[in-house]
Amino acid sequence: MPHGLPRKIRIAFIVQMVMASLAILVAFYVVATLFKYGFIQATLQDEARHFWQLYEASPAQPPPNNFSLRGYLVEAGYSNLSLPAHLRPLAPGFHDLAADGQLVWVDQQQAGTLYLVYLRDQATRVALWFAVLPAMLALFAIYGATWLTYKASKRMVSPVAWLARLVSRWDPRHPDIAALAPERLPADMEGEARQLARALHSLGGRVEAQLERERNFTRDASHELRTPLTVIRVASDMALEDPALSPRVVRSLQRIQRSGRDMEAVIDAFLILARDSDIEPQSEWFDVCEVVQEEADSARMLLGDKPVQLEVHCNARPQLYAPPRVLHVVIGNLLRNACSYTDRGTVSITIGPDSVEVSDTGIGMAPEALARAFEPFYRAAPERPMGTGLGLSIVLRLCERFGWQISLDSALDTGTVATVRFPQPPPTGSP
Repeated sequence: MPHGLPRKIRIAFIVQMVMASLAILVAFYVVATLFKYGFIQATLQDEARHFWQLYEASPAQPPPNNFSLRGYLVEAGYSNLSLPAHLRPLAPGFHDLAADGQLVWVDQQQAGTLYLVYLRDQATRVALWFAVLPAMLALFAIYGATWLTYKASKRMVSPVAWLARLVSRWDPRHPDIAALAPERLPADMEGEARQLARALHSLGGRVEAQLERERNFTRDASHELRTPLTVIRVASDMALEDPALSPRVVRSLQRIQRSGRDMEAVIDAFLILARDSDIEPQSEWFDVCEVVQEEADSARMLLGDKPVQLEVHCNARPQLYAPPRVLHVVIGNLLRNACSYTDRGTVSITIGPDSVEVSDTGIGMAPEALARAFEPFYRAAPERPMGTGLGLSIVLRLCERFGWQISLDSALDTGTVATVRFPQPPPTGSP
């Protein structure tokens, strides 16, 4: 999980430390500048004020002269030639002589002019000890607190991260829920993380049991339905051998046979959908046009006396490698929908090199109905008695199972066009 919760927390703490470092570096600069040009200036002003007080008491008072501070006094009426050359042109006020490494305060009174010189190196040293060093200690304290907070946060989220990694590696078809059994959870997983693990374990067990029940029901129901279908098919075959049957009875028996074959195709399709996707169904090469013709013959019986003409146009004869009964179910459902919702006009089936198109001149669908056409149990015209709303849902699932593409294009009161496209080029081994 390259973008998991631990990584996000780590990034958040790194960003926090970087922002704190930038803020404190700016504070370093501001504090040092204020110290030099605020504290030093105020100190020189206080020194000058103190000197003039002493000078009033005793004019013989010499200007300050120590390790960090040098003073020069030019009394009123005297020349300033006794001053260092770089101090002579300075006006009253504060001056930063970077080239000479000095900070100078010039204070002019009636008695004369006082020049107080503070060494920049000494000011920098004092600023380091009294301003920058405390700020550095504060920065290290922030780093330490951030690191300890990060370690604590990492310990708190590590059970959730472990749980997320475990679930992300699950096979959706066979989730390893045993790894979430309470006795197999890490010892440091407590609180909400342990509750979440138990909930996932319970949910996974229910999902697994439900999937197993669904597979068993589909398999068992399909198996049990085959027995009566076999009886129906054999009985209808034997009945058709009687030459004395009337044409009406023959048509009825033939219809029973086609319905039996349709039911067997549906059962096979359900079994395919019930199997895991990695289990390949039994497939063979077959002619798409032959399947379409058979389904068209069955669909004509649904039309009855309707003024609807069913046409088949084999513009190509593609060969498809798949279970033939699956295509029977797909085309059969599309044709039944077309015939059921077309009251007059034409139902047309067009076979192309890589597609089958079923179009009709029926009632069509509004845009909102077209958007929900593949939803289970949805019916665009619920007032019509035929259908349960499952046909297109089954068609979509079968097409997705075999890599086919199904699309619908419809307009209200105009008709519907359903297109099934097969993958191209065909697999190796095509006849």
